[in-house]
Amino acid sequence: MTGVRYHLPPDRAVIAVAGEDRQAFLQGLISNDTAKVSAGRAIYATLLTAQGRFLFDLFIAEQDGRYLVDCAGPRRAELTKRLSIYRLRSKATIADADAEWCVALLFGEGAAATVGLDGASGSAGAFGGGVAFVDPRLPELGVRLLLPRATAQATLDGLKATNDADGAAYHRLRIGLGVPDATQDLTPEKSILLENGFDELNAIDWDKGCFMGQELTARTRYRGLVRKRLLPVRIEGTPPAPGTPLMLDNQELAEMRSASADGTVGLAMVRLEALAKDPSPTFRAGDAKLSPDIPGWMRLPELDEAKA
Repeated sequence: MTGVRYHLPPDRAVIAVAGEDRQAFLQGLISNDTAKVSAGRAIYATLLTAQGRFLFDLFIAEQDGRYLVDCAGPRRAELTKRLSIYRLRSKATIADADAEWCVALLFGEGAAATVGLDGASGSAGAFGGGVAFVDPRLPELGVRLLLPRATAQATLDGLKATNDADGAAYHRLRIGLGVPDATQDLTPEKSILLENGFDELNAIDWDKGCFMGQELTARTRYRGLVRKRLLPVRIEGTPPAPGTPLMLDNQELAEMRSASADGTVGLAMVRLEALAKDPSPTFRAGDAKLSPDIPGWMRLPELDEAKA
């Protein structure tokens, strides 16, 4: 992909967490280390259930002495309510800031340099009255911008970037890299972080100490309990609907998640036993053939065990 594009995702929103205890307050709840957040660095994290199941994914950046949190738009009221319950006596405030702030995605060759960033994962800086940061998951995903809603479009127009209005180009890039969209590819209170690549995508700090759901997440990791992984798949034919079983040798060994708008790539939850049997399997669903690719950022120690 050449050139820089931008997308205003309609399913992302912003909440603000402020107050002198904001860092300690979030530290005991989320999967990443809030001590890492600064004016020069943003992080990616999750909030889990006590049983270690996925609830919310969060991008956290610092702006004017508070945290701006990029979260799932349709569920931001639920997130705000849940954080408020845990606040107790902490000197912290949680507020819906979506009326004032919006999320924009900048991607393509030169995206980080366009906003004055060095391209390192999580690198952040002030921009356009808000903050810009290189996606903490993978730098290849580009830059996330948290901008004042009133001036966001003018700021984006000033970048001379192409408007990816429907997000098709961005999501094809994301899916091809094997990165899940939590609003499409994960099920709240059911999905497991380690099956969906959140460890390698820098959402978990294993050294920070306790967080909500930490015990069961760590047990899954250290006992090698992961038996399936979300993988990008190349699609020939009609993309199966999300939830469709994918067959290999008359066995259901994968399940479809989402697909790009052009139907050429998708994400599927693949049982590792399928890859142990055949490193290059071809799954079938209806007239579609689906071939998984293991992205370079992904680590699969469980696959080595399955082959043994």
